[in-house]
Amino acid sequence: MIKRAFLKLAGTTALALTLGTGAFAQEVTLRMHQFLPAQANVPKNVLVPWAERVMEASGGRIEIQHFPSMQLGGTPPQLIDQAIDGVADIIWTVAGYTPGRFPRAEVFELPFTMTDAGDMSAAYWELAEEQMMDQDFADFKVLGVWVHGPGVIHSADPITTPGDLNGVKLRAPTRVTNKLFTNLGATTVGMPVPAIPEALSKGVVDATVIPWEVTGALKVAELVENHTEFEGPAIYTTTFIFAMNKAKYESLPDDLKAAIDSQSGAEFSRMAGTQMQLDDAPGREAALDMGNNLITISEADAGPWREAAASTTAEWIAEMNDKGIDGNALIARAKELLDKHNTQ
Repeated sequence: MIKRAFLKLAGTTALALTLGTGAFAQEVTLRMHQFLPAQANVPKNVLVPWAERVMEASGGRIEIQHFPSMQLGGTPPQLIDQAIDGVADIIWTVAGYTPGRFPRAEVFELPFTMTDAGDMSAAYWELAEEQMMDQDFADFKVLGVWVHGPGVIHSADPITTPGDLNGVKLRAPTRVTNKLFTNLGATTVGMPVPAIPEALSKGVVDATVIPWEVTGALKVAELVENHTEFEGPAIYTTTFIFAMNKAKYESLPDDLKAAIDSQSGAEFSRMAGTQMQLDDAPGREAALDMGNNLITISEADAGPWREAAASTTAEWIAEMNDKGIDGNALIARAKELLDKHNTQ
């Protein structure tokens, strides 16, 4: 009896050890950190659905916990280092929150370059694979890269010409857009998206540039009454990075890596950009419903804006050349990829 009991105990212990080194050990919890409220469009329509698809693809062996609004601490510009250092496992951030750190991504933020966010996001992913993964993005695992829909100027006073920006205190998201709107005559103030409502309400800034899709979450249409948009190519857009801690990713078994990879990459990047542009419509409609003033600059009337913005592109090319990056070649390649991925 003693022998049978010992063998039974040994078998139970062996089973526990097998489970401990098998499926149970491979279950993993990942913390996803980002700067917008959970109800904002990008978390609701892009990030959380991505996480749900990964969890399903993993057969439930991956759990992804979502921490919106910087709930793990820090500030939005610190997100990319949180991914590198392992403070968070997965982050979504604006590439330009760390100015100059991702120079090649800036090519997609140059003025009057973007028409469709999905097309540009597909081009951005391909250029990232060609030139950024082993350079700008070498310290983390890239899950997706994309841009938002056409940038819009939201202002206290109407903006119809570049001259109307003279002296306007304007919030811009990135180094390129700050340079652009400074060259257009504004006094630019850099700040992350969550700071916009307070800055507008307290008069720290008179205007901000963001896409329509995030105006609802920030209540921008309640804080300013004028919105200037452009037909055809957008005056600007912003590049995003969706990234994972490289060591955490590499520690996963191959099948769980495959579960993450199956929901990431080129197709996901295009989808994310497309979704952001689709989510512009409700924000625009809300501003119209409130009786706000929508100013649309036609392509025919955009000439003075294009001329005033040309110096931004020229300055950027010179800066890239100083960094040892051929700015003209980078723009040419970006345009080739935009043509390749054009679905319009």
